[in-house]
Amino acid sequence: EQRADGVNWGELKTQIQDYLETTFSVDSLTTFTTQAEQRIFNTIQFPSLRKNVTGTCTVNNQYLQCPPDFLAPYSMAVIDTDGSYKYLLNKDVNFIRESFPIQTGNTGLPYCYALFGPDYPTFPKELTFILGPTPNSSYSIELHYFYYPSSISLGNVDSTTTWLSDNIDSVLLYGALVEASTFLKAEPDQIANIGAKYKEALILAKRLGDGLERQDAYRSGQVRDKVV
Repeated sequence: EQRADGVNWGELKTQIQDYLETTFSVDSLTTFTTQAEQRIFNTIQFPSLRKNVTGTCTVNNQYLQCPPDFLAPYSMAVIDTDGSYKYLLNKDVNFIRESFPIQTGNTGLPYCYALFGPDYPTFPKELTFILGPTPNSSYSIELHYFYYPSSISLGNVDSTTTWLSDNIDSVLLYGALVEASTFLKAEPDQIANIGAKYKEALILAKRLGDGLERQDAYRSGQVRDKVV
């Protein structure tokens, strides 16, 4: 039964196949969906795409490894011994290298950071941060960052839902249909119609993720339409 609050993976698979009147393999349906999710997540910055972790920096080591699912930073803070947060400034690697050369013993409480690059050769697929100045103590670090949440298709469990499928499933459906119709080499007018519906759904999703979820009536006021 269709729920008012969205769809699960089993329902989404059925909708895609019914809409295009085609039976697809699970692998193909998974590909269509994950491609759509990636497209959506890189178009709209939903708060559900934010994650935070805490870790500890190492004394006299200016590098800090990123989480495995890290894509981009929102903020980084040093948590002092008294529990206070000191948010670091995002700088360029060159600035930190030049301003805080570690060989001169230039250590202290970090106040800036940069995305350095892959951690060769230990973790060539993972990124690292560089801190400035180099930590002089094992400070606690809190990182807020952008990541991809687990796909609704993960494990092919029909009952699986995600924040996206629960709250604004239309953009997920039409995003997957764009990928599926392209795969089928559908008629140009059908691809255009699906693309137009996807853009409509994307506007609604963007209104939510980049608009309503970033304000409130107290600070921003309520939306008002002129009455004529």
